[in-house]
Amino acid sequence: VQLQASGGGLVQAGDSLRLSCAASGRLFSLSATGWFRQAPGKEREIVAAISGGGNRYYGDSVKGRFTISRDNAKNTVYLQMNSLKPEDTAVYYCAASSRVYSTSRDEYGYWGQGTLVTVSS
Repeated sequence: VQLQASGGGLVQAGDSLRLSCAASGRLFSLSATGWFRQAPGKEREIVAAISGGGNRYYGDSVKGRFTISRDNAKNTVYLQMNSLKPEDTAVYYCAASSRVYSTSRDEYGYWGQGTLVTVSS
């Protein structure tokens, strides 16, 4: 599986962005896909995940603001980010797992290159 993340940029607090993760691989639609982020000096953390069947998980800091979705016909997973805050500033990575559903970073073996999101106050 190869992943290509896009959609990052510089926005102001309160704005919205949509990240996209385009994947290759015929089994992608069956796999868990997650969005992770890493801010300078911090550990990479899970933001959201979606199973092959559409079950969703969100980290506490983004619940109610971010939405993860997938379009299996396009082999693409999206992360809609609303009400962005300066603390959301980070490099965002999409990742795929060989498991159908996972929220553990260690179970994601396929990673995209990352896209930078910067939120100014």
